[in-house]
Amino acid sequence: MRGKEKIIEIKHLTKYFDVGNGKVLKAVDDVSFDIFKGETLGLVGESGCGKSTAGRTIIQLYQATSGQVIYDGEDISQKKSAKESKKLKKKMQMIYQDPYSSLNPRMTVHESIAEGINNHEEQLSQREIESRVYGLLESVGLTKKHANRYPHEFSGGQQQRIGIARALAVEPEFIIADEPIAALDVSIQAQIVNLMQDLQLEKNLTYLFIAHDLSMVKYISDRIMVMYLGSMIELAASEILYDEPLHPYTQALLSAIPIPDPRMERTRERIILKGDVPSPINPPSGCRFRTRCPKAMQVCSEAVPRWQEVSENHFVACHLYDLEYISLVVD
Repeated sequence: MRGKEKIIEIKHLTKYFDVGNGKVLKAVDDVSFDIFKGETLGLVGESGCGKSTAGRTIIQLYQATSGQVIYDGEDISQKKSAKESKKLKKKMQMIYQDPYSSLNPRMTVHESIAEGINNHEEQLSQREIESRVYGLLESVGLTKKHANRYPHEFSGGQQQRIGIARALAVEPEFIIADEPIAALDVSIQAQIVNLMQDLQLEKNLTYLFIAHDLSMVKYISDRIMVMYLGSMIELAASEILYDEPLHPYTQALLSAIPIPDPRMERTRERIILKGDVPSPINPPSGCRFRTRCPKAMQVCSEAVPRWQEVSENHFVACHLYDLEYISLVVD
């Protein structure tokens, strides 16, 4: 991605939650990466790995414990005035996992979509707002006849289309999609993903697409980042990550993706991880994945793996690819 313009720079982002008795839950721990204008960056990992927390911290729904979120050259991780926060919200929006819960059941579709427009476009007349709402509904595959209905009158897929229209209402540049298809039927998921891709091209949007469906993430993403227990472990272009995964955890995740051809399934080695995911309140020393890693070495318990670029635009945090420890690897 060299030469492309960055829209967001994440530097050593950390988000801890106080759980009482002097303990903290390390949901996101020292994460750094960039997002480039016009791309879709996929973020994957098991449930509880911190991917949704990372997204919510980037968009300022959570206040970062430490680190920086730099948007268009401006550090937005510090507390802002009401005017500055309002300006930021116009540029960054979120699409949520459960479309019904994200919509106010007492508001019509028109009211839900127009709410953001009213807050950010005070100079528009009611007729202009109405015209924009109708246009947004049409852009997500609905019609103006749906405008005066309530959320419960729609299917899950239609509710998510409304959620997308609401996110687009203030004409943002960057959208965080937090598992936007997880609550939908399989038959509807591809429709929503295709819609998001069409809108991205039409409106020059940038996405952070958070999901656990690895096959869908590959389909929509330009690059993919893998998280485990609050830490980044691998980042690469979509095709490269799927064809040449480096980290043992990434390899295990990809080995679990169903293959349509049963004949190919027989020839594939399925990697079964041992043990359970450790608690983010008390993560393992050194590499957090070492307690489940089939290739763990002594150094994995002693030192945190360095985040490094092992080939062009392919980053990994694993001692197996660190020249300082490579001599310790035994085939």
